[in-house]
Amino acid sequence: MDIAHVVTKRSNCIRRQVAAIIVKDQRIISTGYNGTPRGVRNCFEGGCPRCASKAPSGSGLGECICSHAEENAITQAAYYGIPLAGSIIYSTMSPCIMCAKMIINAGIVEVVYEGEYEFTRQIKALLKQAGVKCRKIRR
Repeated sequence: MDIAHVVTKRSNCIRRQVAAIIVKDQRIISTGYNGTPRGVRNCFEGGCPRCASKAPSGSGLGECICSHAEENAITQAAYYGIPLAGSIIYSTMSPCIMCAKMIINAGIVEVVYEGEYEFTRQIKALLKQAGVKCRKIRR
């Protein structure tokens, strides 16, 4: 989790810095942080109109073009052809529903998280039903 916190420094989101590390066989195989997609102007440069607005936290999320840390860690692995089946994802925040579905479909078997980001009963139940272990830790 300490490494994930260092990776948050790469985040270009002006609202929140989140990072995720995917580990398999005790080796880091992918990292991700939240921010705009590849080739799009960075969030802190005005790339995401929603983040640059005064929208209250949690509102207008459908307008946000930033990718989540877990999403980026999973898609980075896919981009480089790295299989994730049987891996563990460490994230500085709990996953949203979209990232939970990606975690399940990528074959990740455990989610280790520190902070909670709207980690609803639905998300917890979905991960449990799919056999994905969830563990909250404190540093």
